[in-house]
Amino acid sequence: MKKTPSAQWPLLAATVLLCLGSLPASAQDTAMADMTMANPSDLKWVDAPPGLPKGAKLAVLYGDPGKDGPYVIRLKAPGGYKVPPHWHTQTENLTVISGTLYLGSGDTMDMGAAHALKTGGFHNLPGGMHHYAFTKTTTVVQIHGTGPLDVKYVNPQDDPSPKQ
Repeated sequence: MKKTPSAQWPLLAATVLLCLGSLPASAQDTAMADMTMANPSDLKWVDAPPGLPKGAKLAVLYGDPGKDGPYVIRLKAPGGYKVPPHWHTQTENLTVISGTLYLGSGDTMDMGAAHALKTGGFHNLPGGMHHYAFTKTTTVVQIHGTGPLDVKYVNPQDDPSPKQ
């Protein structure tokens, strides 16, 4: 039986509708491929970079904190960990995931003047502000911002990195 052009239209229309119906799923699959999801057990903890005092661990959740662009990291600091007065070029946003982080502002570390930021607490620090941090117990913080993330010590002698 010979098909006439008018007989092909319903078949063509059905094929187009089937293809169009699959577009949202395909677009959603593409979006899912670009999405980041991580449970705590998925995190890969490594030693913090040499610009921070030894003892902390770091996990990158999103982006690259050493490059231009958005990033999200977690920092796990042991009890008694101290980061001397320093500042960052870019704004830093920090949320305490567990434990308590003690933060203070200024050019000297005054542990008595520090503010205790407890689990769930949030801290926004504009770039250029001098501050210090320490822990009394193991503490995990999530830091996000726009990179590159840097640490510039008020007193260059406090810089633990080998490049000083």
